[in-house]
Amino acid sequence: MLAEAHLSAIIQSSDDAIISKDLQGTVLSWNPAATRIFGFAEADMIGQSIRRLIPEDRQAEEDDILARIARGERVKSFDTVRQRQDGALISVSLTVSPIYDQAGKIVGASKIARDITAREEGQRALRESEMRFRMLADNITQLAWVADRSGWIGWYNKRWYDYTGLAEGDCDGWGWDQVHHPDHLERVLAHFKTTIESGVEWEDTFPLRSGDGEYRWFLSRALPIRDASGAILYWFGTNTDVTDMLEKEEQIRVLLMEVNHRSKNLLAVVQALARRSGCKDPDFLHRFERRLASLSANQDLLVRRGWSTILMDELAEAQLAILGREARAQIELRGASIPLSPRSAEIIGMALHELATNALKYGALAAPAGKVVLCWEETADRFVIDWRESGVPLMCVPTHHGFGTTLMRHIPARSLDAEVTIDYAPTGLHWRLDCSLATARMLES
Repeated sequence: MLAEAHLSAIIQSSDDAIISKDLQGTVLSWNPAATRIFGFAEADMIGQSIRRLIPEDRQAEEDDILARIARGERVKSFDTVRQRQDGALISVSLTVSPIYDQAGKIVGASKIARDITAREEGQRALRESEMRFRMLADNITQLAWVADRSGWIGWYNKRWYDYTGLAEGDCDGWGWDQVHHPDHLERVLAHFKTTIESGVEWEDTFPLRSGDGEYRWFLSRALPIRDASGAILYWFGTNTDVTDMLEKEEQIRVLLMEVNHRSKNLLAVVQALARRSGCKDPDFLHRFERRLASLSANQDLLVRRGWSTILMDELAEAQLAILGREARAQIELRGASIPLSPRSAEIIGMALHELATNALKYGALAAPAGKVVLCWEETADRFVIDWRESGVPLMCVPTHHGFGTTLMRHIPARSLDAEVTIDYAPTGLHWRLDCSLATARMLES
């Protein structure tokens, strides 16, 4: 009696519907969980056919279940759909077993029904999420792939197979090396493995062979996908075709070189005209030619950097290169690689050129003991350049101000909205420029 009471308690407290029926499908017992799942009260179902729970298009399932139970078979768990009292359909997992009497004769069946609606909805959401991911991954313009934490690639998108012409699975693992250009493979592989080991973002540019045998250049990146603790689970990578962009960049580079060449030819014409204009002042001609050389140096920097920003340290080196080795050794540069706009670099470059040539003729660079410290820095919103000469007294304090002063003071002050000071101290010239950092970086050329 205690065992029967214990068994009854288990049935009554179970979260699964536990139902018994005879061989015709008539319900003999109905536990509380069956009411919660299907909506029918025990009184509504006892003596009624179990087929009340089965949708019309699934009645054949009950025919098969009853036939198998009659043969003594156990119907193992299978997923199906049943109907609640309110007509709503519900996903369930069923297990049905034969019931024997004391003589060993099959007299009915016991059925356990588990509500799997939440599981089905989760699986449906997962399938929809996977479908959206595949739809996105297969329709983006990039080749895409996913690798495990070791860099072993186990999935590629459709674009990859369309481009490479390989069959699915042909390049799993490290098999992607077969479409890499042999001249770049060793470098790419070494860089990729080093990046995977260090766990940082990977980026590289290299050619990949198409199914037609053509090599095209791709910008490739991979990001580590981490779990909540920061451990790497996967790597998600893309390869973006940049062949056309690189070709256009090369065309632009060639055009810029041609513009630079023609500009220099024009400067040479200006220089020749100045020489033949009847000017009798050799010092004027020398300074004029030096200023043209300064413009030419700025032009070379602009072309080399694609007519974008110019770094202050590169600008200083280019302008001081005209001094020669010995004089250049007397100048100390202090400052970071601060980017300047092309127009700002042109203005500052001409000022530095004028300072250098003046120091070579009248100031610290006129004697081996002299020294120049050129430093620059940026703060939160200001850009400051400081030229300070020492070691040799100023040989000549100007009594009048000509075009050189315009280049050093007036043009920077006006064009950069800068505060420019020139101190002709007995111990050496001190020049300082202070302007807005935004102006130095963003002034239009």
